[in-house]
Amino acid sequence: MSALSDQLVTFAILVYLVAMISHAVEYALGNARARIVKAAPARELVGAGAGGPGGTVAPPVDPAPPVRTAARSGGRARLAGLIAVGATAVAVLLHLAALVTRGIAADRMPWGNMYEFVLTVSFIGAAAWLAVLAKRPSLRRLGLFLTLVMVLLLAIAELVLYVPIVPLVPALNSYWFVIHVSTIVFSSGIFLLGVVPAVAFLMRNGYEQGKRSFPYTLAKRLPAAAALERLTFTLHAFSFPIFTFAVIAGAIWAEAAWGRPWGWDPKETWAFISWVVYAGYLHSRATPSVKRNVATWIAVLGFLTMLMNLFGVNIFFTGLHSYGGL
Repeated sequence: MSALSDQLVTFAILVYLVAMISHAVEYALGNARARIVKAAPARELVGAGAGGPGGTVAPPVDPAPPVRTAARSGGRARLAGLIAVGATAVAVLLHLAALVTRGIAADRMPWGNMYEFVLTVSFIGAAAWLAVLAKRPSLRRLGLFLTLVMVLLLAIAELVLYVPIVPLVPALNSYWFVIHVSTIVFSSGIFLLGVVPAVAFLMRNGYEQGKRSFPYTLAKRLPAAAALERLTFTLHAFSFPIFTFAVIAGAIWAEAAWGRPWGWDPKETWAFISWVVYAGYLHSRATPSVKRNVATWIAVLGFLTMLMNLFGVNIFFTGLHSYGGL
């Protein structure tokens, strides 16, 4: 089962890569279609001896070829987008199968170390993306950035973070392991998804304001900035209460396991920092005097603190949470 799980992760990476390439093709064909439509000549009358009674009128310029070309380009772009969504769905199923087989092989929930945590968080983010896409298909082109994140995270997990399956240490063998870690994993996965439209909004908002330098030009074919900003807020507002419960559950577990609910352990400290930053985002988002791009930057900062808690603390610091290893 362990070897099967590793193979399924590899297949999932490849299919996510196919989805990413298909999204990129959709994006490129969309740009080509826009250029063709813009360049299509308008129908006009060209007269020889115009104004005279004996003047002749040349046949009108036929715009049909450029229009047909634009239609074909648009059809291909839509097909590439549908292939991308289908490939993403297949990749998510492979991703889930990899987690299930890893859990069966380990005879426990598959989030006992950093490698398994990244696998699970990325799965939650990708699965949540499919749920969002089912409700709002107009956001499909955002999938290019989501699949890029999936490929990078899973590649890092496989190449850098991978560890063989080992039993849980006694400190983790508790029902609080399921309660605390599952809520942390779920909220982290939603935050992972939430940072994608947040960054996309910052680029698209700049593009709509007339900025034509890199990276704003990357957002030319993305959904409107307002839609991206609303999605960012919705995801963070949904995830924040779950993350809050996870932090509280961790304190209760710490009291039961170590005799104190809080000890300024590096993990605890950075979890608290993340909670404060995300609370600041939601507060600033609800404050009319704060611009939406300023509030969104706070959301991006919140995810950077989450990355610090996941990678930086595990690699550079030693604390009571270090027994999970990489």
